[in-house]
Amino acid sequence: QVLVVESGGGLVQPGGSLRLSCAASSNIFSGSFMAWYHQAPGTPLELVASITSGGLPNYADSVKGRFTVSRDNAKNTMYLQMNSLKPEDTGVYYCKVQRIGKGWDRTDYWGQGTQVTVSS
Repeated sequence: QVLVVESGGGLVQPGGSLRLSCAASSNIFSGSFMAWYHQAPGTPLELVASITSGGLPNYADSVKGRFTVSRDNAKNTMYLQMNSLKPEDTGVYYCKVQRIGKGWDRTDYWGQGTQVTVSS
């Protein structure tokens, strides 16, 4: 059962832009905390940006001023607008949907990832 699907990755030149999308099942999207993670080859997973169920964003210092995270609750979709891309942005981008249950109950759902390559 596929619950989280990323799309929008591709090859782009340095300084270019991409917009990633993360579509999630409405059953887990509603009231969720969502985040984008980046994994460069041979490196640990890094948190890039996150957004609360109410649309409040947060960013890693490395992408502040360049990336914008947003969500469209009507479409059950989170977006990552990536501008001024750098070669170090290259890697797989994963979407995490954190379903918030009662009390301390939290369940993370991950997409399969979408590849972003920034190269001239």
